[in-house]
Amino acid sequence: MQYDALAWATALLALLAVLVAARILFGGQWLLGWLRGTCGLAFLGLAGLVGLVAYDLSSYAPLPQDKPLLTLSFKADGPLYRVNLLEGGRERSVTLEGDLWQLDARLLQWKGLAALIGLRPGYRLEKLTGRFLAIEQQTLAQHARAELAHSPYGVDLWRRLRQGQHDLLMFDAQARRVTYLPIADDAVYAVSLTPTGLLAQPMNQAAKQALQDWQ
Repeated sequence: MQYDALAWATALLALLAVLVAARILFGGQWLLGWLRGTCGLAFLGLAGLVGLVAYDLSSYAPLPQDKPLLTLSFKADGPLYRVNLLEGGRERSVTLEGDLWQLDARLLQWKGLAALIGLRPGYRLEKLTGRFLAIEQQTLAQHARAELAHSPYGVDLWRRLRQGQHDLLMFDAQARRVTYLPIADDAVYAVSLTPTGLLAQPMNQAAKQALQDWQ
């Protein structure tokens, strides 16, 4: 709900930019028309950019309290695995191959005034990666990665903050990862956020046995 509200607020800024652009382009006499046209088009471009930022923000969700971020269930399908991801009330499936799996996620921490008013940190699942122990198999793998989210047209607020080392005095963009753990038929893992990072815990005997064999 929080990130939907933020997305709507950002989208309203985009709408305001559209209205300003329309007023510049169509209001009054066309004195200094080239200047009006340039300014109007600039505001239209700004509106599009802000709108894409709003869409990008809508892909984040508040961190759940006292429950896992998601549950992963692996089911063998020939040489591949069908991975069922249960994230809150959202369920989806992806195809993966390999002996091990790894999960990457993004975290947006709030700073300054945003934190003081009680905005909750947000997260977004990034990708699920499979890996074979044998190099030959890994080279031939065709389903070694499943993208779980994307930002449209390269407008990626989190990545810009990370690469540019900017925080806009509000954000702290962080990366979190579950490092490679074993895949097994019928194995179920629950992934939670802890102060030290993401933690995956086995939820059934198949997952516990896979971890014992791996260790």
